[in-house]
Amino acid sequence: MPMSIDTRNATDEQLTSDWLGNLSAAFSSADPHALAGLFLDDAYWRDALALTWSLHTFYGVDQIVPALQHGLSETKILDVRPASDPSPRRVRRAGVDVIESFFEFETGVGRGRGVVRFKADEPTRAWTLLTALEELTGFEEPIGERRSSGSNFSRVFNGPNWLDSRVQEQRYDDRDPVVLVVGGGQAGLAVAARLKMLGIDTLIVDRMQRIGDNWRKRYHSLALHNETWVNHLPYMPFPDNWPTYIPKDKLANWFEAYAESMELNFWTDTEFKTGEYDEATQTWSVVLERSDDTRVMHPRHVIMATGVSGIPSIPAIPGLDDFGGTVIHSSQFDSGAPYAGQKVLVVGSGTSGHDVAQDLHSHGAEVSIMQRGSTLVVNVGPDGAGKAYALYDEPLSTDDCDLLTVASPYPLTQRSHQLMTEDIIGIERDQIEGLRRAGFRMGFGEDNTGFQLMYLRRGGGYYLNVGCTPYIIDGQIKILQYDDFARFDRDGIVLNGGETRDFDVVVLATGYWPQQELVRRQFGDEIADRVGPVWGLDDEGEMRNMWQRTAQDGMWFTAGSLAQCRIFSAYLALQIKAIEEGLMPKSRPVDEPTGAVRPHDLSPADAVITPLVG
Repeated sequence: MPMSIDTRNATDEQLTSDWLGNLSAAFSSADPHALAGLFLDDAYWRDALALTWSLHTFYGVDQIVPALQHGLSETKILDVRPASDPSPRRVRRAGVDVIESFFEFETGVGRGRGVVRFKADEPTRAWTLLTALEELTGFEEPIGERRSSGSNFSRVFNGPNWLDSRVQEQRYDDRDPVVLVVGGGQAGLAVAARLKMLGIDTLIVDRMQRIGDNWRKRYHSLALHNETWVNHLPYMPFPDNWPTYIPKDKLANWFEAYAESMELNFWTDTEFKTGEYDEATQTWSVVLERSDDTRVMHPRHVIMATGVSGIPSIPAIPGLDDFGGTVIHSSQFDSGAPYAGQKVLVVGSGTSGHDVAQDLHSHGAEVSIMQRGSTLVVNVGPDGAGKAYALYDEPLSTDDCDLLTVASPYPLTQRSHQLMTEDIIGIERDQIEGLRRAGFRMGFGEDNTGFQLMYLRRGGGYYLNVGCTPYIIDGQIKILQYDDFARFDRDGIVLNGGETRDFDVVVLATGYWPQQELVRRQFGDEIADRVGPVWGLDDEGEMRNMWQRTAQDGMWFTAGSLAQCRIFSAYLALQIKAIEEGLMPKSRPVDEPTGAVRPHDLSPADAVITPLVG
């Protein structure tokens, strides 16, 4: 049993130190009673590779204890100790006052960090625990004091210089990469940089002409909708003088500079065509079509980094084929300038739909938005969408904030976003009512958790307002409802009551197919069905098939915001390195323990209730 902790006069530092001492003893013994005594009955434990070689969340003592015992039977956790910095802090998480403490530990294969939270009124048993592997022993990243001296270039005068070596390295004339990354946006760049630091030969391929074109070629007025300090890529933070919201072309140029500075191997103008897996050799056979040739390569790992937005979705809309005007998908939209003076219907009311509509309006088009379902609108800024990233305003390093993000299990994230949404509703009440008067259907997520969980669950359904909303409220941009729509005809649309509206152009802001469909097209039905859905939350509250081993050996996925790519690329790269060094199996074990979100998920009765919620 753990020793008792005297809380009467103990400081937060002493409470944390004593609890961690008990945790270390319980880890050593793996005694179920000692482990159970360390946690509240409704506690949460999230592990990032330290004991499970995966991303898992366990709910309640009945799940935590056997999962810990299983992990400890495979990997020992040693030398659990409080972190020297930051010190334990009293903060509020998910509406609960907590003591939040960082700690460090060693395992049989590496070094890790963790976070433990105690409810302030119950400081002797943990409410949440994170154990996260951060480094593999013997394979530490060559940064800081471990950086290369560069003497092989500065002191050798009769051989290739640095540029010669880089050009030759990127040609892949005499070898195949260990890892092929498909997609060169933030997801591909982040994971390739992590793999580079771990000494894994990695090649990024992208069908665009230039690095950064996946942002550069988006519509003319686009800028990021969350703050710069949330969005750094690994190893190279954005300069301190950068604007709060980064313009797309500035970000695209940074991607180009990032790939060069991090010495990433990158083939542009290269399309990934097909891939087949050879069970005997445990390698892929992939076909890459380049502008000047076709290459067949045999990597051991393929990382799909093509993003949440992949193949444009063109829904079957009655009569659309009969429409005589121009029809484009929002992915093809660059600027509203060519449509000045024309009547344009934007189908879809998410972020792309709003941004396209505003761009068109600013260029003198007469714009209507056809709304296909309820949409959440939240203002950009510290009193709106910025609340979702308030953690990064706390006096902590980006690395510490990232670890706290990982340390929040799904139910805490869910509750935090319900409280945030309730707060935003109060602040933006007048705007919400103005939108409703304009005929706009507002929604706040299936459990009133707002835009962030909409993104995690289905990749959209919201708009972060950067200026379009006032035009809707005052009627300069009209709102139509799909429920009132009957069909398209040659000149425009026909409503259910027979009324017609003429349009010259239709922009389909109708989203994208999920990544599983891309897998199906490029790898075939068998692999797509084996892998299953990609993105969205599973029963544990973890992202499905993201940043961890899938049911298809050697196939990995990464996607998401710059922050998500920065955070979770580290865990993805560590897993691949561990596989390559024989530290973890390539396939998921059949008996791998899993958690389940349902026992402590919030019930509908716990959701935010307000007269404004539709």
